[in-house]
Amino acid sequence: ERMSEMAQRYGGKVIEVRAPWGRVIEKEAVEDALANSKAKAVAIVHAETSTGILQPLKEISRIVHEYGALLIVDAVTSLGGCELDVDGWGIDICYSASQKCLSCPPGLAPITVSERAMNIIRNRRTKVRSWYLDLSTMEKYWLESNRVYHHTAPILLIYALREGLRLLYEEGLENRWARHEENHRALVKGLEEMGLEIFADRNYMCPAITAVNVPKGVSDEAVRRTLREEYNIVISGGLGELKGRIWRIGLMGINSNKKNILLVLEALKNALKKEEAKKPNNNKQP
Repeated sequence: ERMSEMAQRYGGKVIEVRAPWGRVIEKEAVEDALANSKAKAVAIVHAETSTGILQPLKEISRIVHEYGALLIVDAVTSLGGCELDVDGWGIDICYSASQKCLSCPPGLAPITVSERAMNIIRNRRTKVRSWYLDLSTMEKYWLESNRVYHHTAPILLIYALREGLRLLYEEGLENRWARHEENHRALVKGLEEMGLEIFADRNYMCPAITAVNVPKGVSDEAVRRTLREEYNIVISGGLGELKGRIWRIGLMGINSNKKNILLVLEALKNALKKEEAKKPNNNKQP
């Protein structure tokens, strides 16, 4: 929805391809939208933090390119936390953020652009509306010796990103993917042993964030307040139509570890017991 709104604010004609919350976008739906339009680009979120879904991209990429469109991928949550093969999957423009699985301060947006996409940007008939985010200007600034000064770089954030990438390099990218997956499975197992139900499609769960249904009769806000005030743990609630219906637990970057899993499971168990004790039937004297 945010992607759609941003495109429309810049004058784009948007065709939305939707799926039920907690389910992936079907490739057939993407193909149908492309077949019945003259779409120039398809934009999709790889790891959907509002539902805990990891969108498969390989087949969608093939379909997008068959229709001559560009594939734009939001990898804000997935970069560093699970497999993301930008070149192998044919992603034309991929952008992310520094604060999720890279474990760096917020403020930077790593981006990669294919030569195909860059050629389209170079050959625009009109200038990019945003001067600061004009990739053609950035390209000249980066490559030309007589470059025009473009912007003041956020030096401290770049140093922080360098340190985050150094730690990732030491661990190994595939090892980091495996760590996120292993810890995600451990968290899911612990939640299910407590009797809680995972919200997302089990075949497409994102290892960096787990969405779990709020039990019937339990106050979403009360549980999150207990976690925050008594255990210094912050988990997120649902968004949109899922408000009050799910909790979202992030295990990203350095925070994806066994200690945190045990901590949040124990705290959540105690918070649920506290809510159960508030119910009228549990306060009756024998």
